[in-house]
Amino acid sequence: MEQMTSKSGIFESATQVGVARACPGLSCQVSAIRMLNRPTKTLNFVILALLFSTGFAVAQDVRPPLTQDIQVYRGPDPSPTPLVQKTGSSNPVPATSAIRTMFPALAEVSIPGYSGVLVETLKGEVVMESNSGLLFNPASNVKIATAYAVLKTFGPEFRFMTNVYTDGTFDRSTGVLNGNIYVSGKDPVFGYEHGVTIANELNRMGVRTVTGDLVVTDNFVMNYAGSPLVSAQTLLSTLDASNRTPAATRIWLNFLTNSGRAGQVSGVPSVTFTGKAYSQPIPSDLHLLFTHESAPIKEILKATLCYSNNFLAERLGDLVGGAYAVARIVQLNANVPANEFSIATSSGLGYNRVTPNAMMSLLRSLRDDLARYKMTYADIMPVAGIDKGTLEGRFDEDFSRGSLVGKTGTMGNTDGGVSALAGEVNTKNGRLLFVIFNQHGGVAKFRSFQNNLMTLVQNQFGGPMPLGYSVESLDARLARSRVSYPSTALGNE
Repeated sequence: MEQMTSKSGIFESATQVGVARACPGLSCQVSAIRMLNRPTKTLNFVILALLFSTGFAVAQDVRPPLTQDIQVYRGPDPSPTPLVQKTGSSNPVPATSAIRTMFPALAEVSIPGYSGVLVETLKGEVVMESNSGLLFNPASNVKIATAYAVLKTFGPEFRFMTNVYTDGTFDRSTGVLNGNIYVSGKDPVFGYEHGVTIANELNRMGVRTVTGDLVVTDNFVMNYAGSPLVSAQTLLSTLDASNRTPAATRIWLNFLTNSGRAGQVSGVPSVTFTGKAYSQPIPSDLHLLFTHESAPIKEILKATLCYSNNFLAERLGDLVGGAYAVARIVQLNANVPANEFSIATSSGLGYNRVTPNAMMSLLRSLRDDLARYKMTYADIMPVAGIDKGTLEGRFDEDFSRGSLVGKTGTMGNTDGGVSALAGEVNTKNGRLLFVIFNQHGGVAKFRSFQNNLMTLVQNQFGGPMPLGYSVESLDARLARSRVSYPSTALGNE
């Protein structure tokens, strides 16, 4: 889930340059300049110098202008939608926040707070732009960068390995393993169902009792616990059916259904330990019994981005070296300047700074990488109005459901209130990429603005069009774990 509260801090604002609306002709420019209402001699001199140096052009462009007209559907005008409305006069558009667009309806939009907006066609033509070169807090949009870095480094089929070892001997006639069981791994989604899976595999090998301890490494995590000791104790109770919680049993049964293994497991998996559970480094002279492999990382990314899970995002970021490494991978591979992409966390918590231009470049590079694997954004991001999670209740009307895929970002207090939305939207006349960074205002109002704006944008291109996405539950995606054995595993020799 996304962060709604955070420590307050000093907002590092960036200077904005420009006038209220860009328009051709000297008279328009002079009128706009007079709006600044600073009739000093010094200012007049600066204004004249600016006009001559720029060829009488009002400047705020930070991206090249359109090189050709956007082909817009010319059929019957879309019917008005009640979702499209002004955001109100309580947060008027600042005089320095010009909107660059070919569409009059978009030019009249009131943008709340301190905000940056960038909408482009897949060819890179600007549909709408405002403050795209300024820095904003992207909140959980940072998770897009983390997903990009992980996919760039490991590919979509990477699996987390959790190895199960022993230092003991096994008496098959009694079902007793004399020694300790060691578990080593950093699977961030390891849970009850995987703990019972380990018990089931030990049972399949004939092990019913372990006359020793359960030892885990300090990077082992179960059920998102922050402590390896807590994780070790949770695993110990989950392995033993007599100590297993009802929740663990329920999750295990659901896992069997979601994985298609219902009816394939006989009895109730259970292993009893006579010792205790704790965490310590794994000795080097152990015997590998088997390896539990997580679902492919693309499925873990889908769950992470659908629910904007901060814990998973941080663990995934650690996989490539942390927030700094994530930023460097983005900067080097997505052609993003370092001064436009600076992050302190892999989840988006805290004070991060990204320009809409940089996020747009990241979206394009991620889209290209996904295409190489025959994947789309919908394979790792939530589809609005369809997938469970942060976009479940947004863009869910009949005419817009399934037409937008993207990542949200929310912070209730940091930087005076932050809301972000970035991704891809489909229309009857093609797909568009978009980035919306809202800052210094109420999250609810920002979300309403984002919903209304993207609906209005879609209507300029003939209206919304579903992406053609076939939904699959996250439980089914994450149930694609498996177990592998070495050739010398106990019982396989």
